[in-house]
Amino acid sequence: MKAVIAAGLMAMVLQGSPVMAAAPSSPLVGEWALDVSTLPMPPAVRPRRVALAFQEAAEGRWSTQVEIIDAEGKRLYSESTIPLDGTPGKATGTYFVDVVAAKMPSPNVLVMQFVFEGIPRSTRVFSVSADGAVLTETETYFLKDGTPKMRTAHFTRSAAKTGTPRPATP
Repeated sequence: MKAVIAAGLMAMVLQGSPVMAAAPSSPLVGEWALDVSTLPMPPAVRPRRVALAFQEAAEGRWSTQVEIIDAEGKRLYSESTIPLDGTPGKATGTYFVDVVAAKMPSPNVLVMQFVFEGIPRSTRVFSVSADGAVLTETETYFLKDGTPKMRTAHFTRSAAKTGTPRPATP
């Protein structure tokens, strides 16, 4: 009888335990603005603005919206809602990506692969700093001659966990 009571008490304790609580939201969720000065290109050709928005979606899916205002003021954008199990999904918009695959190995790290017109374009790793204020993007891709290339850029949180980019004003 004591064993049954103990088991019942343990079940009640575990139900209220933080271990049983819902998983916390990823610190990637929210709006992010690129510090364009960190891009390794001449200032005259840097985009005027780059904004990312990450949002958790239903059924373990992940939504991403990207907005770029290029050096000439032209707006490029892309959006996708895909599973986080590496299964490729469709991306829409005017930016040069139409298929995306993603995995999230930990709540503060997102790995994405981009394809455009059947050609792999880049792999990007997004990671959030411990304080949640800085998003680092490491992009890997290949030059036309096959040389591997890496680029790192830094974003700052521009809005707390809203998941929708603000309209741009070129």
